[in-house]
Amino acid sequence: MSVTNPGAPKRNILGGLLGLLGMSGVAGVLVTAMITPLIAVTGVAANSTISLFENLPTYLEIGSLQQKTELYASNGQKFAEFYNQNREEVPLDQVSPYVAQAAISVEDPRFREHGGVDVISAARALAQSVIGDGAAGASTITMQYVRNVRVQTAEAIPNEEERDKAYLEATETTTGRKLQEMRLAIGVEKQFSKDEILQGYLNIALFGGTTYGIESAAQRYFGKSALDLNLQESASLIAIVQEPNAYRLDVPENIEANKIRRDYILMRMMEEGAIDQATYEATVATPVEPHPTEPRHGCGAAEGNAQYFCDYVRLVMVQDPAFGETYEERQFNFQTKGYQIHTTLDLDMQAQGAATMASAVPAYVDGMNLGSAASMVEEGTGRVLMMVQNTAFGDTEELASQPGYTSVNYNTDLDYGGSTGFQTGSTYKIFTLAEWLASGKSLNASVDGKNRAFNRLNFQDSCIGADGGSWSPTNDGGAKVGNVSVRQATSQSINTAYVAMAEQLDQCRIRDTAMAMGAHRADGEMNSSLPAAILGAANEIAPLSMATAIAGFANGGVTCSPIAIDGIDLRDGTQVEAPKSTCNQAVTPEVAAGVTSALQGVVNGGTGNASNPGIAPLMGKTGTTDNGIQTWMVGATSKVGMAVWVGNASGQQPMYNVDLPRAVASQTRHVIFNDVIAQAMRVYGGDSFPQPTGSAVQNEQVTVPDLAGKTTAEAKTSLEGLGFSVSIGNPVESDQAEGTVASTLPSANTRVTQGTTITINPSRGPETAPTTNAIVAPDLAGQTQEQAQATLSQLGFSGTMSILTEKNATVPSGQVIRTDPAPGSELERNGSVQVYVSSGP
Repeated sequence: MSVTNPGAPKRNILGGLLGLLGMSGVAGVLVTAMITPLIAVTGVAANSTISLFENLPTYLEIGSLQQKTELYASNGQKFAEFYNQNREEVPLDQVSPYVAQAAISVEDPRFREHGGVDVISAARALAQSVIGDGAAGASTITMQYVRNVRVQTAEAIPNEEERDKAYLEATETTTGRKLQEMRLAIGVEKQFSKDEILQGYLNIALFGGTTYGIESAAQRYFGKSALDLNLQESASLIAIVQEPNAYRLDVPENIEANKIRRDYILMRMMEEGAIDQATYEATVATPVEPHPTEPRHGCGAAEGNAQYFCDYVRLVMVQDPAFGETYEERQFNFQTKGYQIHTTLDLDMQAQGAATMASAVPAYVDGMNLGSAASMVEEGTGRVLMMVQNTAFGDTEELASQPGYTSVNYNTDLDYGGSTGFQTGSTYKIFTLAEWLASGKSLNASVDGKNRAFNRLNFQDSCIGADGGSWSPTNDGGAKVGNVSVRQATSQSINTAYVAMAEQLDQCRIRDTAMAMGAHRADGEMNSSLPAAILGAANEIAPLSMATAIAGFANGGVTCSPIAIDGIDLRDGTQVEAPKSTCNQAVTPEVAAGVTSALQGVVNGGTGNASNPGIAPLMGKTGTTDNGIQTWMVGATSKVGMAVWVGNASGQQPMYNVDLPRAVASQTRHVIFNDVIAQAMRVYGGDSFPQPTGSAVQNEQVTVPDLAGKTTAEAKTSLEGLGFSVSIGNPVESDQAEGTVASTLPSANTRVTQGTTITINPSRGPETAPTTNAIVAPDLAGQTQEQAQATLSQLGFSGTMSILTEKNATVPSGQVIRTDPAPGSELERNGSVQVYVSSGP
């Protein structure tokens, strides 16, 4: 638009006359005079100088100016920005008219009359140089714009050496550079309108420090937009352009010098008719009163407690070759290209996580390096919704050296924040559970959880082979157990039972399952498959990776790699392709359903019960390493997955001995998880998880061995090793030696459900045989399998009892429906009976 002036500027008659001549011709004549000393030295004929000028390039490539990169949360709110040059481009109609008037009056009064080179000013500069009366620059606004464009082009070169060379060429004080600016200025005047050139000039100019462009200058020094600048503010800002470091308004010592320059500009505005004398006198009487705002940029200045998430986003982009061929180029692009990055961050969840973390875990505890971190991801997309930790973000050496500060992001891998991860404890059991189910085994299977020494040669490993030696794992608190179901082993996190499970599996496949689910080592190395990994003692993993893995189980076995960016735009609206999440079916839906079913028991009466707010269906797994050095809680609803870690960022301080504001450190993971997942349930909701089917819930059938003649101790050990519970019945007459096993109930070679109680009948030696070999078949309807066995044993039945299951809508699962022979029939003591047990509707 045309700048509206209060009074038109005076027009110089000589300028009008010279304007009738060809600009290149007039400029050529001036060039001849300017380079006369060169002619004397080089012998170039004077009539060749115009030709030399005409042969200089006329087209100026005007690229995009350096722009701020800005990060936005999922609700559209900006929370961080990055720049080398703090610039916000604005159109001329969004700039106070006083700014344009001040710039033209002091820098280029004949701006709207000349064709890029002000012949009058150039002639005056030439005359002054001849008589030795100083050297006026004679640079028009267009020429200054050309110089600034060339400087910006130089500063847009990522390579430092090449950048410095181009900058020197653009700014060197030589006749050649001046000639080139004049020639390019003439070309620019043919390319663009006067208003376009003025707009470009005001947006490109340096206003001190890293502040570029009139809009950023207005915000920086006066806390207002360029459109709202008054007369004296406009003049003060234009004053800075001549000597940015001498006149910038954020240095108190510069205020007096700025006022002198400002008042000179106001005088020139009066002389050019832009303002009248009364306005001039009133304005110069006012002081220069800036209201500078300290520029805050980079992740250290990120709002919404999002400093570590901000750094994660930055590293995602500068590590990705899609944003530049080299790391140097990608870093430069991130600072200068003006990316508008729309992230996945949920500011409300971030606020909840940060507030909970601050209330539960201090940034610093004397005598230890206490750390805590929590990440939340959206299932099915991998979108990172929340990322918090207990420390303050220290991205400078000075800050990082202070207690409670670190630049290391505990939530992420080494390449994305500097952490090497943490041992996961029993949370890693979920991958053994997944492989157990994938192998066709059942959640209802019984495993031997007795404390004992395991031979590591018995642990199959198709990756590296088994290693030797003995291993004697223990349970938390020294707990001792016997046979337990897999469900119980999971809900109570029984180490010995899980080691017994893993002994039946391929350790390599457990490792591969973990990595497929996204639980990889934070240092980038391959996960270990050593037996110690079963209990989470061999792999250091980041919380974000564990959140990804647990979300994958809740998502039907489909794991989606974490992403922090939804989309990227440039200032002109061009869309830039953002990094994408990769989703894969890591385990089958059936296996995932079995895992989530067992993990619901953990948060409903199991070791993770304290983490469950009870608002929506939840599943999860606790983890504690030896001596409580690291503690974890991972869990998921049907919508989001989350991981919480509280432990030693370095060092070996047991969490059992550390008192924190809301709980002892070993239990603080539950405080954090409960508070944050409750908010997630309120915001995102949560549905029931799919029920497992097939082999995951089948009652595994095992054959009762023939133990006749063995000692009761030998028989008990053998049965427990097969997953049975054992009871000792009353002695019975038999041909076996007294004190040895006469029979079992169910009898030898009977197939029964693993976990069934087997009654051992000791022998009291041969005695008088009973007067009859038959009993009356009892009515067992409504009894459990164990009760039915006991009833038959009490009646002297020592034959074969076969258990058959069938669906029944009226008889509860696990209870007897009927028998064959039917109740009241004659049943041989050593005969057989079929017992039909309900499996439910």
